[in-house]
Amino acid sequence: MKKRYISAFATLGMAVAGLTIPSLVGTAQAGQEEAAAAGYDQFIVSYSDTSAASRSLAGVTRVRDLGTGDVVVRANRGLNRSGAAKLMNDLRKQAGVVSVEPDLIMTAQTNDSRYAEQWDLFEATAGMNAPAAWTTADGAGVTVAVIDTGIVGHSDLNTNVLPGYDFISDATSARDGNGRDANPNDEGDWYAAGECGQANPSNSSWHGSHVAGTIAAVSDNTNGIAGIAAKAKIVPVRVLGKCGGRTSDIADAITWASGGKVSRIPNNPNPAKVINMSLGGASSCSSVYQRAIDNAVKRGTTVVVAAGNSNMDVANFTPANCNNVVSVAASDREGNRAFYSNFGPKIDVTAPGGEVRNETDPPGTRTKPQDGILSTINAGTTVQTVEDYKTFMGTSMAAPHVAGLAALMLGEKSMTPAQVEAALKANTRPLAGTCSGGCGTGLIDAGATIANI
Repeated sequence: MKKRYISAFATLGMAVAGLTIPSLVGTAQAGQEEAAAAGYDQFIVSYSDTSAASRSLAGVTRVRDLGTGDVVVRANRGLNRSGAAKLMNDLRKQAGVVSVEPDLIMTAQTNDSRYAEQWDLFEATAGMNAPAAWTTADGAGVTVAVIDTGIVGHSDLNTNVLPGYDFISDATSARDGNGRDANPNDEGDWYAAGECGQANPSNSSWHGSHVAGTIAAVSDNTNGIAGIAAKAKIVPVRVLGKCGGRTSDIADAITWASGGKVSRIPNNPNPAKVINMSLGGASSCSSVYQRAIDNAVKRGTTVVVAAGNSNMDVANFTPANCNNVVSVAASDREGNRAFYSNFGPKIDVTAPGGEVRNETDPPGTRTKPQDGILSTINAGTTVQTVEDYKTFMGTSMAAPHVAGLAALMLGEKSMTPAQVEAALKANTRPLAGTCSGGCGTGLIDAGATIANI
């Protein structure tokens, strides 16, 4: 099993990257009391010599020997604060024992400069409990295809990006002067007033890069954010340009990303174990979508889809209403179903999607940016300029949390898409707030999921 970012801290209440780590070291007495207060009942015993280490100790059961010569023991009964402290003192008095210390539970930490803003990863109320999963899992060896607007260059993402493809067949929508090609660069999805059936103009979203950063931004690099599966690789697959993208292009992208053959397109050298599609429209599931998804799943690819942002039943929105996908609703920072999120019996799980405005505010009024999902984008309003970070909200942001967790799972264990979906659903926890209409089995919990696969 892989370990990363494991740290213990000696100063009471030390805040590290937005997390407060209680004092578990320091004086012997402080260590005892804090361990007992946390309910710890496992301890590490050091002996004066190897013969002493072979002796049995009263009140505990031997768990295993360590390579250091120490021994891990566990209390024979449940302990409260005073009971744990007393047991440690009793053990110290037994023959041959030099020292006793709590077998502390460490938490994964990252030094990314803006990690403290990523409430969606670690907050107890509505975060996905990612640090608990990171003690063993990092997504190494797993490829995630992001079928979206393409990718922008970003220092917090570049080293985790593999070659992708541009599946936009219409040159006008693609904005790159041609149709399909091997360059998934995001050329911008902006449009002017009156275009794309919209009365008002819209800037480029850099949507695909925001999604990709949530999944696999480079972590522990003192820069920006932490990705959920920081050792996974992203294959950017461009299907959305000006005015969106066609079903036919998206279906081919699903096939290619999962390792299938698409006419006149070179095979994908890095077939994805997970596909993220933070896209969709109001429709029943088309037969072409369903065939593409079914074939991807047969190849062993887990397909994760955003439920949609219309505050309606997901049954009316595709591809989230297709079979064999993991359909993801969005929750806010308080653990409620986000006001915009689709819902319904076809939702599988819920993940943090954030809210960056109050529900009663006029559309477009952003009053709670700290409650959105922070990730990697570009600062350009239409074309690319410099790299940046920004908070978005949406089921588009919720889905990559699930895709990232799937990557963590598959980095630890070989699983079929059906097994991945079942494990995701079996290890959720209830939303802290409310969900009207149906939010699947609950809020994803990375720690519980990785512990139980």
